[in-house]
Amino acid sequence: MQTLVSWTKLTLLFATPLLITMAISQAAYAISRAQDYSTLSMPTPNPYLADSSSAITHFDSAQTDSMPYGPPLGVYKVDPKIEQVVPGGPVNIITLGSTDSNYMWEVGTDRVSYVYKAGGQWNTVAKYEALAEATGGAYPALPDANLLAFGQSSAVGMTTTTMDSQLIDLFGNNYSNRLGNGSYVVVDKDNVLYANYANSIYGFALKDSSQPSAGIYLRYKIDNVINSIEGNSPAPPAGTRITGLSMSYDGHIIVTFTNGVGAIDRNLNPASKSFYRFGDDEYVSNSIAVDEKNGIYVASDKLMRKLFWTGTTLSDKAADGAWSSTYDHSTELPPIIKFGTGTGSTPTLMGFGNDPDKLVVITDGSKQMNLVAFWRDNIPNDFMQKAGTPSRRVADQIPVTCGFPKLPEWIQSEQSVVVSGYGAFVVNNIPETVSSEIKNANKFLQVALMGPAYLSSFGTERFAWDKAAHQWSSAWARPDVSSTSMIPAHSQIDGMVLVNGYTSANGWEVTGLDWQTGATAHQTIFGQANFGNGAYAILQAFDNGDLLFNSIAGPVRVNYGN
Repeated sequence: MQTLVSWTKLTLLFATPLLITMAISQAAYAISRAQDYSTLSMPTPNPYLADSSSAITHFDSAQTDSMPYGPPLGVYKVDPKIEQVVPGGPVNIITLGSTDSNYMWEVGTDRVSYVYKAGGQWNTVAKYEALAEATGGAYPALPDANLLAFGQSSAVGMTTTTMDSQLIDLFGNNYSNRLGNGSYVVVDKDNVLYANYANSIYGFALKDSSQPSAGIYLRYKIDNVINSIEGNSPAPPAGTRITGLSMSYDGHIIVTFTNGVGAIDRNLNPASKSFYRFGDDEYVSNSIAVDEKNGIYVASDKLMRKLFWTGTTLSDKAADGAWSSTYDHSTELPPIIKFGTGTGSTPTLMGFGNDPDKLVVITDGSKQMNLVAFWRDNIPNDFMQKAGTPSRRVADQIPVTCGFPKLPEWIQSEQSVVVSGYGAFVVNNIPETVSSEIKNANKFLQVALMGPAYLSSFGTERFAWDKAAHQWSSAWARPDVSSTSMIPAHSQIDGMVLVNGYTSANGWEVTGLDWQTGATAHQTIFGQANFGNGAYAILQAFDNGDLLFNSIAGPVRVNYGN
């Protein structure tokens, strides 16, 4: 394993069974990194969000996946079964900032919870069984005991048949259809949490903000949201569903569907709706990025678009700054983890404030994917289209190799591109070989089994954008680092990027890689328990350095003895 620095190892055993190997001078290292990152231009904070760094999936409206905090440097062995956990899911996408810094909103595929976090605590004070309500009980509320039992168990030695049987016992016959609920969410400045469950969008609020334990209620709700926003003339394509939520800089909810983008006010009043429909041969599987001028960046499986929210309508007019561009994609569905043939990325903005190049970046849908940067505003007058790119709107694209000595058939990602400054980080979610049993399984079975029961995926790479030459270069690659399905996150204070993966040596772990060199700077080794699997979620951290690990069975708070 690569090491960041040559350090003396100090092993400490605390009252809780937490074994920590710490790096000397990690505090000084963190301070130097924080100074480096303080000079970077950052996305303009959205005034309608509850928090500037954690009130929306991917942390900010630009979807950078870059957060202020991070866990300490060093190697830590943690038993997640004895850490503090808020049950939820299965699959818990994100824990969101509240307008009260003592609390966070937790969103799982089954419920929303309001969680007390002050003083190192991690306790549910209120919850709402959203999926059960949205489906009239067709997807009943899951007992906490079932979620905890799954988190504490292990997938080692299991097959698709045995895991399927366990999941049916714990979560019901229709467990795989629970995915897709509460996947992209947002909290507004009034502490209203907006989330999608079944075919509804909800606005959840506290019954009494001075006493959160009084419970959560539905402040706003729109049912049959597809027809309510899209209309029925023409009818939406079969299988149309919600894929994302965001918020404009004038306080409207932006709703992403598989076939287009809608806008509606925060009261969820259908009379305020606007909808822009894509071609019926297109499919959107992720959410969107929004800039401070209400440019909306959305990628279908064929086209990258910038739309513009005028305040009353969604515009595709060039006069408003809108555009569209093709990008490279395969017609063959990847064998595992991914949901479509095009990009697996929610678009990420790069370049803010006085930065000279303003870009939006994705990974494309090629079998061996490229990192693609599009000019997000006007294309420079002297810019010539680059050979091999699909349009002049593409500022540059570069193959992702992850440093593999021999390229596998697939290098693909379901995760958005992590951006800090003019650096971009991507992961590969496809194992070198995929057995037919897991290839033919549903997505929840795949994400529960890949790693401990079937081959894990490996490969990460960071790229740098050259502002003068307008081109990408590879900064470093780590073909030995596993990242299975969790969204990576960048820690500004520590200058490292965090991933979640599985290896036969350590089981599940969170690995932190130095942003500048790619060397291993942090490891939280969870071992074999399913609690170490961050299925489709995002990595987070508290301001005191605790890890907020959105596990498959509920967010776990990991304290490092700090």
